Amino acid sequence: MSAFLSQQPHCPVVVHFQAVPANLVMVYMYYSNGNYEAFAKPRKPAGADEKHAWLVGGGLASLAAAAFLIRDGQVPGNHIHVLEEAELPGGACDGLFRPEMGFVIRGGREMENHYECLWDLYRSIPSLEQEGVSVLDEFYWLNKDDPNFSMNRATLEQGRSAETGNRFELSDAAALELMGLFFTRDEDLYDKTIDDVLDEEFYKSNFWLYWQTMFAFETWHSALEMKLYLQRFLHHIGGLPDLSALKFTKYNQYESLILPLTKYLEEQGVQFEYGVKVTNVLFHFFPDRKVAHQMVLLRGGREETMDLTENDLVFVTNGSCTEASALGDNDHPPVVDVESGQGSSWELWKNIAVQNPLFGRPEKFCSDIEATRWESATVTLLDDRIASYVEKISHRDPYAGKVVTGGIVTVKDSAWLMSWTFNRQPHFKAQPEGQLVGWIYGLYPDEPGDFVGKPMKECTGAEICMEWLYHLGVPENEIETLAHTAANTVPCMMPYVTAFFMPRAAGDRPDVVPEGCVNFAFLGQFAQTPRDTIFTTEYSVRTAMETVYTLLQVERGVPEVFGSVYDLRCLLNATHYLLDGRRLTEMKLPLPYKLALHAGLEKLQGTVLEEMLERYQLI
Repeated sequence: MSAFLSQQPHCPVVVHFQAVPANLVMVYMYYSNGNYEAFAKPRKPAGADEKHAWLVGGGLASLAAAAFLIRDGQVPGNHIHVLEEAELPGGACDGLFRPEMGFVIRGGREMENHYECLWDLYRSIPSLEQEGVSVLDEFYWLNKDDPNFSMNRATLEQGRSAETGNRFELSDAAALELMGLFFTRDEDLYDKTIDDVLDEEFYKSNFWLYWQTMFAFETWHSALEMKLYLQRFLHHIGGLPDLSALKFTKYNQYESLILPLTKYLEEQGVQFEYGVKVTNVLFHFFPDRKVAHQMVLLRGGREETMDLTENDLVFVTNGSCTEASALGDNDHPPVVDVESGQGSSWELWKNIAVQNPLFGRPEKFCSDIEATRWESATVTLLDDRIASYVEKISHRDPYAGKVVTGGIVTVKDSAWLMSWTFNRQPHFKAQPEGQLVGWIYGLYPDEPGDFVGKPMKECTGAEICMEWLYHLGVPENEIETLAHTAANTVPCMMPYVTAFFMPRAAGDRPDVVPEGCVNFAFLGQFAQTPRDTIFTTEYSVRTAMETVYTLLQVERGVPEVFGSVYDLRCLLNATHYLLDGRRLTEMKLPLPYKLALHAGLEKLQGTVLEEMLERYQLI
């Protein structure tokens, strides 16, 4: 029997079963919503005790897959192996102290209520901070007690508020353009850029300022991905200007998310092996199935091969946004030592992809590091000399142990398009009292800075700090001294950080379980799953859940992506905010649109739909 799905986006999933030829591979994975299956424990899949899992890469997707293999697949923990090239797990979810340079965070993770798979995972992972509670419990209480929102989303003119308020400032024409993108079919956006579908009038809006800097979109990125983001986070449009849509962990992502998950897995017997580089997975291709039969790896610098059976499940994280990251320090800029397309995660994917067209097209994403890179920097304030400037802009005491900036503050007139943030302090458990750790990034690292006069990519940590201090409003005669004596700044250039945003078409990202694969799956940001959006912790965990449930035939539904895009209330609410409270009847519309609106409103008179339009102040 094979499961065939029939799903209306606004309705629960209905699973239909139909007889199929015995030689076809059975695929059993479906989506659900509501709490019926959310609270159910699946029965042990057939053959679970005989399965062995090989997880290539130690990022969040692999760790989540290991957890789902244990919890829902009921595979023995000691049958699960994580093979990681680096010295630590976590992948892009990092956060560490390096004695020779200081605290380092390459990026941060924003979260929201409707990360259905992420929260499904972390409800089962014990907290390291509080006995008897889960990571989800801990996160939930924290954000109840200390909700996130920004009191100053953007600045200009050396620390003066840009006073963007909660306004998007979309013209009527730009709003219509954005709505047109929202309703465009996926296939009509294949290989198109944002520049192909939106024009300069749109780029002048606060909406683009918020959007571009919050999600790191560039005009040459995928129009399809932007449309998917609009649909995925429709319910948060109103919280975009002040970032009240977001939630954050207590500490950095490594200590808050990766460490408790890793400890749980270790206690379950999962085998972690570091310093191991997998270079290829070889397949046998049959008419009815695809079988991974051998793994090629480097252990201790020596090549080894590992023969696989159909009971050996191989999960590969294909591609990486932090591949080939280069760190500098306070006195040295980072030096990138790779060319486009280089890096072990990309080379592994290429070696796999060449074997079958269903394994994706990595070259679509990794072939132009000039288009996919930007730079971040971790700034540690060593004393309180700079803190007053942070407080002046954030309107919060950074030493209070609560939300500080409430997400990024964007410097609107920065040549680098600089954004920066300080989350709850301390950001690291080992952070010395009196120190603050924050994060800076620039979307345009090739542009000369407004104060230092150099491109960000050529700057030392101290020079990046100087540029930031200038935009904070620090007196210019104090900037250099403070950058060297009151702060330590570690820059990081990431050549592939937005590789997953590059224009793409169907098939460029492989399905999480390519058709016919019986013991192989892709994980992470470059694998394909419907409706969800990359550059999120949720996407990593969702791909993990889907792969485990498919390969093991777990009899429980994967929570579907939250359906706000199909909820009329969310659609109307988002429209209200996008128009900054203007009514539909006040818009300057082309004549055909105006006539259609007038006729439509007449037909809605006296209906519930008219009441809803009034409720959301659209008429």
